[in-house]
Amino acid sequence: MLIKSRTSADLPYSEVTPEPIYRSRREFLAATAVGAVGAIAGGIGSEACAEAAVPQGTLTARKTAFVTDPAVDPLSTWETITTYNNYYEFGTGKDDPARNSGRLTTKPWTVKVDGLVDKPGDYGLEDLIDFKNLEERVYRHRCVEAWSIVVPWIGVPLLGLIKKVQPKSMAMFVEFTTLERPSEMPGLSRGSLEWPYREGLRMDEAMHPLTLMVVGVYGKLLPNQNGAPLRVHVPWKYGFKSGKSIVRIRFTDKMPMTSWVMQRAEEYGFYANVNPTVDHPRWSQAREVRLPGFFKNRPTLMFNGYGDQVASLYAGMDLRKFY
Repeated sequence: MLIKSRTSADLPYSEVTPEPIYRSRREFLAATAVGAVGAIAGGIGSEACAEAAVPQGTLTARKTAFVTDPAVDPLSTWETITTYNNYYEFGTGKDDPARNSGRLTTKPWTVKVDGLVDKPGDYGLEDLIDFKNLEERVYRHRCVEAWSIVVPWIGVPLLGLIKKVQPKSMAMFVEFTTLERPSEMPGLSRGSLEWPYREGLRMDEAMHPLTLMVVGVYGKLLPNQNGAPLRVHVPWKYGFKSGKSIVRIRFTDKMPMTSWVMQRAEEYGFYANVNPTVDHPRWSQAREVRLPGFFKNRPTLMFNGYGDQVASLYAGMDLRKFY
C-alpha cells in the first residue's frame, strides 16, 4: 500500500467526546549473550497462567514523553478508532471489522517465536508482555489511503521483547505472522490476500525505541477490530506494516516476503515509510484527511512527522527505490 517504484494494492460514526487519556546492534547482541537480559521466567506459560496474568477490563499504563501536540494533533475519538479500520480478515469495508470481529476468541493466546533466536518457544501473552509496566504513547497513525488518526496506544517497546528472546547475531529481519482462523474471520473466504497475513521489519527498525507492541488503547484492552490481543505499531510507516493479532514472530537473515509485496509489489513496498514526495500509482500521498474529516487538507509529513528520530535509519538509501 505504498509508493510507485519498480517491482521487489461514508464514515459510520458521529462526533463524540474522547475518553480521557489514561494514564551499535552488535553491542546489544553482545549484552544479551552475556546475560545482560534475563530469560523469560518459567519458559512457556500455561493456559491457566495466561488467563490469570493478562488483566481484564481497564489497563494501568504510565504516561510517557511519546505524545503529540494536542493543539496540532488532538486525540481521535474512541468511536473513530474502533469503527473505521483496515482488517481484511473481517472484510474489506471500513466498518466490517467492527461488525464481524465479535466472534474472535483471544484467550488463551500463544505466540510462536522461532528462527534465528536463542530462546525459541510457544509463549503465552503474559510471558512476552510485562503487563505491570505498560506505557501509553500517543502516536499518529497514517494509512496509505491518505487518512490518519491520533491514537493513545498502550503497550511495551518491541525492543524489550527482542531482548527477552535473544536473537542470534545473524538475524537481520523479524517477520510477523497474524492469525488465520476461518471459523471466526469471515473475510478469509474472499481471497483478498494470500493468508495468513505477514509483515516484517529490518532489525534496526524493530529495535527502534518508537516501535511498540500494542495490547490496548484508551486505557482498555485492544478491541478485536483493532488487532486483539497483540499487534505491532511502527508510527513512521504506513498502517499496513502494523500486523494485528500476531501469532508468530520469526527472526531471519533474509528479508521476508510480506503480504502486500506478494500481492502488489509495484504499489506496496517492504519499507512502507510515509513519504509525501512519491505518489502511490493511483493517488497522491502529499496530503491526508484527518478523521473524522472529509477533505485532504493536511500536508503529509515525511516519516509521518517522526523524521528527527528515524531518518538516520535510512541514510544513503534511495527512498524511491526502497519504498
